Amino acid sequence: MSLAVVTLSPMQERSIAESTARINIWTGSVRSGKTIASLLRWLIYVAQAPRGGHLVIVGKTADTIARNVFEPLMDPSLTGPVARRIFYTRGAVTGNILGRRVEIISANDVRSESRLRGLTCAGAYVDEATLIPEAFWDQLLARCSVPGAMIFATTNPDAPNHWLRKRFLLRSHELDLRWWHFTLDDNPSLDPLYVANLKAEYTGLWYRRYVLGEWCMAEGAVFDMWDPDRHIVHELPLMERWLGVGIDYGTVNPFSALLAGVSVPDATGQRRVYLAREWRWDSRAERRQLTDAEYSARVSEWLDAVPDPYGPGTVGLRPEYIVVDPSAASFVTQLMHDGLMPRLGDNAVLDGIRTVSNLIASDHLRVHESCLGWLGEVGSYSWDDKKAEKGDDAPVKLDDHSIDASRYILHTTQAAWMPLMEPVPNWGKQFRLPD
Repeated sequence: MSLAVVTLSPMQERSIAESTARINIWTGSVRSGKTIASLLRWLIYVAQAPRGGHLVIVGKTADTIARNVFEPLMDPSLTGPVARRIFYTRGAVTGNILGRRVEIISANDVRSESRLRGLTCAGAYVDEATLIPEAFWDQLLARCSVPGAMIFATTNPDAPNHWLRKRFLLRSHELDLRWWHFTLDDNPSLDPLYVANLKAEYTGLWYRRYVLGEWCMAEGAVFDMWDPDRHIVHELPLMERWLGVGIDYGTVNPFSALLAGVSVPDATGQRRVYLAREWRWDSRAERRQLTDAEYSARVSEWLDAVPDPYGPGTVGLRPEYIVVDPSAASFVTQLMHDGLMPRLGDNAVLDGIRTVSNLIASDHLRVHESCLGWLGEVGSYSWDDKKAEKGDDAPVKLDDHSIDASRYILHTTQAAWMPLMEPVPNWGKQFRLPD
C-alpha cells in the first residue's frame, strides 16, 4: 500500500520501519515530524491489524483528535489516494479507516478511564500521551489484549518526573517498548526562516521542550524573557483594534481587569499587542467588598473613561471581547444583564502561559506603565518547585490576579490577533511621502 506523498526524513523512515513493539512512542519537539511518521505507521497497522477487537484513537479532546489525527490522515498531500478511504465527522464517536471501524475516545480527566471498560482492543493510537491520565493509559494497556495488538503514541516532552517517562520510557529496555526522540532539526521539510522564527519565539522551559525536545523541569521565573526596559512603554500608539478586556474575578482576592489592543503597524510594518490599561479592586486594601453589580458598573465606568487613541480628545470605548474568569458564573450573569456580552476565558494554564511567553519572547507584547498590578506580578511569577518535583508544571498561586487576566484575554483571543503579527510588506514605502 502506497502512503506518503511527502519526503520523509531518515529519522521518520527509521521510526516507521522499527516500530514493531507492543508500545511505540514518538516524542520530541513541535513540528519535528513525529506526528506524520506515527500516523503513517498507524495506517500501515490498521491495514493489517488483528481481527476480533476494537481499534481505538485516543486524545485529550474530540477537537484535538480531529485536528491532530484525522485532518492530516484525510489530507491527500500526505496520504495520497488512501485519504479517500478515511471517513470521520468532527465530534463523532467513531470513524472508519481503510474499512475498519475506529472508536474515538477523549481522555481529559480521571473519569475517562471508565470509557474503556468492556472494550477488547486490537490496537490504539494515542495523541499527546503526556496529557492522558495515568489511569486511562494503564487501562488502555490492559484492554489491548488481542494477540498482536499494538499501541502507537506521540507526545511533546514534559517534566522529567512525568509518569510516562519514569514508568515507561526509562524502562524501555525492560518492556516491549520502542521510542524515538525527535528535535526540530529532524524535519528537513520546514522552511528555514520558520525554524529560525520558532527558535527565537520560544525561550527557557518552552525552548528546551518544544525546540530541543528535552524532558526538563519547570523552575525559576515563568516569564524569564521579560525585560522591563524593552517591554514597558510610557505612551500608547494608535490602536488598530481593541481586542478586549480580560477579567480575573475576585471578592476577597483582588479583582483585575486588563484592556488589550493591537497597534497599527510601526515604521517597519510590525503590529504589536498592548496591555494598555488596568483596573483593579483589592477588597483587603480598600476594606470593602464589591457586589457583582458594582463590579460590572465600575468596569463600564472605567471603559467609558479610557482615553481612545483613535482620535484626540475622545474617551470611552467598547472592545470586541469581554473575557472573564470561567469560574465567575454569577459575574458573567451580571454582565449579560447589564448589556455586556462576556465570553468565558480559556483557562488552560500552561497553554495560556506559553501564549504570553511567546508574545514576550518574539517582541510582540508591550505593557503600558499604568498597568501597575501586572507589572508588580510579572517579575515574581514563578514555577512551583514542589509540584515540579512530582512531575506537575504549575506556577505558584500567589499574586497572580493580573497575570491571570492577561492569560484570559491574550490566549482566548489569539485567533484574532495572531494573523496580525506578520509584518506588513513594504509598509514604509507605502506611506513614504514624495521628496
